[in-house]
Amino acid sequence: MSELHKFIFEGLPVRGALVRLTDAWTEILARRQANSTTGAWPPPVAELLGEMAAAGVLMQSNIKFNGALVLQVFGDGPVKVAVAEVQHDLGLRVTAKVLGEVQVADRLPDLVNVHNKGRCAITLDPRDKLPGQQPYQGVVPLHGDRGEKIERLSDVLQHYMLKSEQLDTTLVLAADAKVAAGLLIQRLPLEGEGNLAGSLVSTADEDEIGLNEHYNRIAVLAASLKRDELLELDADTVLRRLFWEERMMRFPAQVPHFACTCSRDRVANMIRSLGRQEADSIVEEQGGIEVGCDFCGQQYRFDAVDAAQLFASPGDQPPVTSVVQ
Repeated sequence: MSELHKFIFEGLPVRGALVRLTDAWTEILARRQANSTTGAWPPPVAELLGEMAAAGVLMQSNIKFNGALVLQVFGDGPVKVAVAEVQHDLGLRVTAKVLGEVQVADRLPDLVNVHNKGRCAITLDPRDKLPGQQPYQGVVPLHGDRGEKIERLSDVLQHYMLKSEQLDTTLVLAADAKVAAGLLIQRLPLEGEGNLAGSLVSTADEDEIGLNEHYNRIAVLAASLKRDELLELDADTVLRRLFWEERMMRFPAQVPHFACTCSRDRVANMIRSLGRQEADSIVEEQGGIEVGCDFCGQQYRFDAVDAAQLFASPGDQPPVTSVVQ
């Protein structure tokens, strides 16, 4: 079962979280592979999405936010966009749009940052928006301050967290065909809790960047975690091996899970947004309208009658009868 373990180091301004996505991750991969239209993602794309899923869970777990955290990586490589979405209850889903050929050895720059124009965006989309309220979004490039390409997603997100919250952050991410996992270590904010949107950032936090010896010590230990160890060892073993000399307080484990928010009603609204003329032309050409969810693979089909009813006014609906057909 997938697990999220959150913890703090007693008496120190350092918090952490460790996530292991097992059944949630394999279900995502199985759904994609079963999609006869797309087939499985190339391994480098699947690895990137797994790391994004693990990172999304870690970041969502660190904020008090009733809504979705959406992590996107996009650019000018064969992968036009990769998306991981994590809800407040740790329901998660991922997808990617691949338009070019992906090589087995391709990594982040090859996938989305060929000409150094790639971007990483994090969006906080409230579940119950107030009138006029817009989602918060922060964007960072996939290159460093001197224009050098960033090789790993973890380094991109560490840079993002530093810019957004002015908090030192260490991330270790890994994914394969069975597990997507991540470890996050972060210096606690001096004021408030930090929320990725920058509203709780203080100059005191900014002044503390890189200077806290306790965080620096624990960050070095966390960075020593190897990819194979993160993928193969259970959470208890990882935390014990890394931090056996530290006093740690752990919170009850949480269970991330696969969840898709698509529905027939949402697809119907999308078809309505096309307009009746466009919908009728699709029906005439294809005999109906079929839409597949990029996240879960669910297929929604609207035949000619279904499509017509989407644009019918209430007065045009046939009368309800009590006779059971």
